[in-house]
Amino acid sequence: MKLHELSPAKGSKKDVKRIGRGTASGQGKTAGKGHKGQKARAGYSQRVGFEGGQMPLQRRLPKRGFNNIFAKEIVTVNVKDLEARFNDGDVVDAEALIKVGLIKKAKDGVKVLGNGDLTKKLTVKVNAYSKTAKEKIEAVGGSAEEV
Repeated sequence: MKLHELSPAKGSKKDVKRIGRGTASGQGKTAGKGHKGQKARAGYSQRVGFEGGQMPLQRRLPKRGFNNIFAKEIVTVNVKDLEARFNDGDVVDAEALIKVGLIKKAKDGVKVLGNGDLTKKLTVKVNAYSKTAKEKIEAVGGSAEEV
């Protein structure tokens, strides 16, 4: 096969629809835009949510709730995750948690929750602990230090 012998697959090339050219095309006269009106004009575009001047849905519905812009975003980690990812005697802090892939960012702080069991003696240095998490860490001889 040579370069000049190449041709597109049958049916893959279509003629451009020539709007407003005669009646035989089926798109003549008004070019498929109907008669008059805003939508028939050149340059017409409608913003998202526009309802023809009627009060739009997003403005008709009541506002609900409250977004506290001062709230702190605290990342949580369970005791069972520490058991699975760390070895006996390891120091667990935000940097170590990111390194092993338990969290992506420390954000405003890290809190350890008490879901699961712990058998390894770990030194955990994070911002906060749940009561059960602290008990479980200290029960196996580890230490739970608040940073």
